[in-house]
Amino acid sequence: MYKVDNPKNNYKNVAHAFFLSLAITIAEPSTVLPLIIEHFSQSVVIVGLFVSLLRGGAIIIQLYAAFHAQAYKKVLPYLGKVFFFRWLSWFSIGVSIYFIGDSNKTLTLVFIGIGLFFFSFSAGFGAIYFKELQAKLFSKRYRGKTMANRQVAGSVASIISGGIAGYVLGNFEAPLNYAYLFIVSSFIMGIGFMIFVTIDEPTKENVQVKEKHFGLFVKNSLKILKADKRLQLQIAAIFLSFSYYLSMPFVILHVNQSITLTGWMLGGFIMVQMIGSIVGSSLLWRKISNYERMLSLSFVFMITAFSIAFFAHNIYLYALIFFLFGVALDGFNISGMNLVIEIAPEEKRPIYTALQTNISSFGLFFPILGGMLLKFFGSYSFVYGITIGLLVLGLLLSFGLKNETIYKKVI
Repeated sequence: MYKVDNPKNNYKNVAHAFFLSLAITIAEPSTVLPLIIEHFSQSVVIVGLFVSLLRGGAIIIQLYAAFHAQAYKKVLPYLGKVFFFRWLSWFSIGVSIYFIGDSNKTLTLVFIGIGLFFFSFSAGFGAIYFKELQAKLFSKRYRGKTMANRQVAGSVASIISGGIAGYVLGNFEAPLNYAYLFIVSSFIMGIGFMIFVTIDEPTKENVQVKEKHFGLFVKNSLKILKADKRLQLQIAAIFLSFSYYLSMPFVILHVNQSITLTGWMLGGFIMVQMIGSIVGSSLLWRKISNYERMLSLSFVFMITAFSIAFFAHNIYLYALIFFLFGVALDGFNISGMNLVIEIAPEEKRPIYTALQTNISSFGLFFPILGGMLLKFFGSYSFVYGITIGLLVLGLLLSFGLKNETIYKKVI
């Protein structure tokens, strides 16, 4: 008989998070990636576009992934293919920077954009399969713990990665230092992928009968969305949680204008953000099984961070901002995943996951809007203010998730 909450699966789950975070932190959208893109383009709009590409490519494919995944008894074989495609996309970014680099900055940007898009695009399939696995492998209480453990392991890895990034960025000239980071990290990423695909996955007996064609699936999915008021409000709240992206990629550019930013300082900010992630996961998030409350607290931490950004003028205040980013981002990630798992019927779990992720993830394009606002108004404070307003609205909606009578009135 299959053993739920198998410690071996937990260890592999956590190890995957460690190696993945060790690899991808070198393109963290709040620190390193904006500076990489700024090296090849001075446009803040382009910076916003590329930050969106890192995460936004997954949007267009998740409903299609769920269409097929609802009939899968096992998803791990398909997740393995996703892992290979993600690895190849990441590796190709480093190769393009190394061989093209400054000789043709526009072409380099094109290849970086393609790599980021397909890295994110393949994650659209991966997100559906990954959440399905988490629901199958772990009970509610254990799942909260293993996800918190993943966050801690990922944060520890990111601290190490931040130190390595600081060394590489401080001791090698751009853009070769960026190329080295991507190429080396791709092999580290591969280790995490290989560990995860050895997880023992149970066979899912209660599967949904797949519709005859994708169009019918979309129609039925929209019926589910229309009928489930709780899901509607949850999607709205999580969409607004992504409004931090309106400003986050540009905070590091603001820092670069305010103080002399070195490679070691950049690595330090990454490390501080990940320390915030560890503190949040270890001392706060792992102790909260009420994911509605977790979402609300995450909004509070993020609002506080951008409130400080209004008057930040030295390295210590900026470090505090990045620390709060780390706390809040982990809370958003853990609560968002678990909220949809909690309300979804087993046979419709991929559909619920795709609906929430697909719609709320349009918030991943907030960096483009943020770049346009920054270019037009030329004021970081203005963009911070808009961000705080949207986050406050999301906080108010998250309160509605805790009270059935409230969210029925809201919808």
